[in-house]
Amino acid sequence: MFTKTFVKLLITLVVICCCFNCYAEVRLPKLIRDSMVLQRDTPVKLWGWAKANERIRITFNNKMYSTNADINGRWKVVLPETKAGGPYNIIIAGTNTIKLKDILFGDVWICSGQSNMVHQMELHSVRYANDIATANYPQIRHFWIPPLTDLQQPHDDLPIGYWKTATPENILHFSAVAYFFAQQVYEKYKIPIGLINASVGGTPIEAWISEEGFNNFTDIQNIINKNKDTTYLNSLQTIPEAVNTFKPSQEDKGLTEKWYHNSYLPKNWHNISVPGYWEDQGIKDLDGIVWYRKTITIPPSFSQDLVKLFLGRIIDADQVYINGKLIGNTSYQYPQRRYSVPPGILHEGENNIVVRIQNNSGKGGFVPDKPYYLFSSKDTIDLKGDWQYKVGQVFTPQKQPGSGKPLPQNQPTALYNAMIAPIVSYSCKGFLWYQGEANTVHALEYERLMRALINDWRNKWQNPLAPFLYVQLPGYMDMNYLPSESQWAALRNAQLKTLSVSNTGMAITIDLGEWNDIHPDRKKEVGQRLALLAEKIVYGQQSIICSGPLYDTAIIEGNKIIISFKYSGSGLGTTDGEPLNYFSIAGTDKKFVWAKARIENNKIIVWSESVSDPLYVRYAWADNPDGANLCNKEGLPASPFTTEK
Repeated sequence: MFTKTFVKLLITLVVICCCFNCYAEVRLPKLIRDSMVLQRDTPVKLWGWAKANERIRITFNNKMYSTNADINGRWKVVLPETKAGGPYNIIIAGTNTIKLKDILFGDVWICSGQSNMVHQMELHSVRYANDIATANYPQIRHFWIPPLTDLQQPHDDLPIGYWKTATPENILHFSAVAYFFAQQVYEKYKIPIGLINASVGGTPIEAWISEEGFNNFTDIQNIINKNKDTTYLNSLQTIPEAVNTFKPSQEDKGLTEKWYHNSYLPKNWHNISVPGYWEDQGIKDLDGIVWYRKTITIPPSFSQDLVKLFLGRIIDADQVYINGKLIGNTSYQYPQRRYSVPPGILHEGENNIVVRIQNNSGKGGFVPDKPYYLFSSKDTIDLKGDWQYKVGQVFTPQKQPGSGKPLPQNQPTALYNAMIAPIVSYSCKGFLWYQGEANTVHALEYERLMRALINDWRNKWQNPLAPFLYVQLPGYMDMNYLPSESQWAALRNAQLKTLSVSNTGMAITIDLGEWNDIHPDRKKEVGQRLALLAEKIVYGQQSIICSGPLYDTAIIEGNKIIISFKYSGSGLGTTDGEPLNYFSIAGTDKKFVWAKARIENNKIIVWSESVSDPLYVRYAWADNPDGANLCNKEGLPASPFTTEK
């Protein structure tokens, strides 16, 4: 019989051998795999891991390339410049052999930012239903990087990932902005397009910059060093149990009494209008759960095929029942509610719709100016108007244990380390960036941070002139009908000033926003405007007008200020054919008042009878400048601006 000591020793040796064999095999990063798109017309690096000093042989396009892994098992091979095309196979051989199939060479774009770059086609499936159904672009491919953080050091690989082709089956999970950008570029140039999407909602620009990128930011360097302290880092990542930001004062009566069930007889419910917030309709400062119900009549003619329920957007979470059956739920406020109604749920005559809404803070209820209806292929039933409500549960606010701690994903370098560092060896054409919402509180710092990001990524990819195309923030939040200060306007101005960095382009989207949705639905125009920039900056179409008017210079003449623009195209105009709107003017006191403005000789003259000695002009300077209408005759809107230094 074997002794216990011998058995333990044998098990240890087996484990060591297994580990050795695992690491001895040639291994590739998750990004280098079947169906990938490699960058055309430039040397391309392939890399991976193997046994120390192992010989690695790569066969590509009838040629062999070889190298040895270093003492740490790392290896790399550089393939020569290759023209756009494919598909190719690549064979990588060491102690094991890996065959990569269906490889294309084309243009690779790194797509990054926060939620508006995350937003996938499925979240806009109604507006873009035809685009989804007709997507047939096997040479447009998308690689999604899952959200990951690391505050201490850069990663060398991703945990998972796959290249997906643009077909109806896959495209629902493509970034909408990135897809429409790729579609327009591909349609024009027929070059394969690879999209690598590394984006995380609600994150600031600081999280996407490497430690080296903050060399001139002493305060941020101190934060980075602090985050490397393991004790402090654990305090950020360890959140105590029972972390609710509210304390229920009771159980939800709606669940215990089954208010959603068809057998329930409603008592003491009150009238309320949908859409709308309950705080605006007689319910004061309620955080908790409110139930809504409405009885609708389904006529005999109503088509029962492909029935969908649209409930706009709900703050914060919801569960939706029809005739006692749960048909859908959403746990957070931003997605528009678009639920499919299974066959057999609806019937001719009266039907009950019940919605359970949980709101944790701020105003709760149904967001205005969104679609609210039940529809099928032939019929539509409007759901706006009178509903009934009853409060199911009230929350008492309390301080969250550990509240005030910064989220790890919002810390400097956190997303760069885990999501960008693993891909910097992958050659690319350029960068697409849609971010800024999370930085509006500190808008004046944004220009400096954006320059740091651009320089940092260009350094990491060893391409000092890599094209960097980005989206200026659209309009958002309440309209303000008096000239006022605006953090969103200040951040847009920082984005505008960043255009002084060489080989950059900015897609102006001030006209594409929605006052009540930080995720506006019109993503196609955003992608197409980015593509216009690429056509000129990257693909050399010099004659194309790729932007709306951009502020250039201001000259004061008496009581008037004359503004000149770049990208005025074939002439300045207005989007609606009405007189120019949303210009304001100020003197030395910087007290802005609304101004008159007119187009003359492809310039704009601005004045006000109440300001005799003007010094400054602002245009579209507001969170949501509703009615700002300056554009060029190509139909592209002008960027908001201020003449202040």
